[in-house]
Amino acid sequence: MTFVDEVKNAVTPRAALLVIGVLGLQLLFIASYVGALHKPKPTDVAFGVVAPRQLSQQLVDRLDGLPGGPLDPRTVSSAAEAREQIMNRDIDGALIVSPEGRTDTLLVASGGGTVLSGALERILTQVEASQQRTVRTVDVAPASPDDFDGLSSFYLVVGWCVGGYLCASILAISAGSKPANRQRAAIRTAVMALYAIAGGIGGAIIIGPILGALPGSFWGLSGLGALVVFAVGMTTLALQALTGIVGIGLAVLIVVIAGNPSAGGAFPLPMLPDFWRAIGPALPPGAGTWTARSIAYFRGNAVTGPLLVLSAWAVAGTALTLLLSMRHRPGRADDSGTETARAAGGSTAA
Repeated sequence: MTFVDEVKNAVTPRAALLVIGVLGLQLLFIASYVGALHKPKPTDVAFGVVAPRQLSQQLVDRLDGLPGGPLDPRTVSSAAEAREQIMNRDIDGALIVSPEGRTDTLLVASGGGTVLSGALERILTQVEASQQRTVRTVDVAPASPDDFDGLSSFYLVVGWCVGGYLCASILAISAGSKPANRQRAAIRTAVMALYAIAGGIGGAIIIGPILGALPGSFWGLSGLGALVVFAVGMTTLALQALTGIVGIGLAVLIVVIAGNPSAGGAFPLPMLPDFWRAIGPALPPGAGTWTARSIAYFRGNAVTGPLLVLSAWAVAGTALTLLLSMRHRPGRADDSGTETARAAGGSTAA
């Protein structure tokens, strides 16, 4: 046998295509992570301004005209309203101008990301200094001392996502290339649901009672975790049912390559480039990270949209998995294998 024949036996055409696909995923991984995270800068950060009427619009215009467009300022009626909008996650910070003294107040929320709150402090300190004024910072939703840079929410959701597609991958390949019939698909869906519940509760136990990294409702985080795991898992099962083993790679593309760098974890969404800022909220890691931070630091506010996103992934994945399973009659693959075994047994007996 020649060397070329050995190569052909070692690497089949199908394997070669899969290797090329993996290379593509590797390059996309590098491009996505480096593209999203190599040069973070605040852009169009939702920002409130509370100032005397005669100064309010002038200050908004000045902030709106800062080089690079870091802020998207708008007037807010009062300091109390500014705090409420921050807690509702409508704005990321606010400047309260003192009508009497020369020291103003900057409201931030490091629970939404300490990198962003630090950037706002630097920007407003420079702006105030140019007007011979000073600023003091008040953190209205501070991150936990045990939640460095506010990253615990992100890593928690990443763990849930990884668990979701790993469990689904194991379920999908456990029967080799055997397609999922209706009964098998229903069983896998039930197993995925039980696994999601266990994963959600387990993650909440680790992040809360054990490590003390995140405050907030234990059961709220548990429910979120179950939804994230189930959404990612059922999406993976659906993609595998649609495209075979390639579907696992597609799940990695959606969740890991596109989802993680755009999730607003390492850097909050206003600090990401436009493309990643746009896709992040529509993908499970981004929706999960936003919701986890809201539960931990913002009284559970502003979670309806992200929960609908996660629910849509879960419902679509489940529906597609079950619908695709209807292409295969129950027992067809097994009957075929039985007939083959019988034929082999008959020929041996002969």
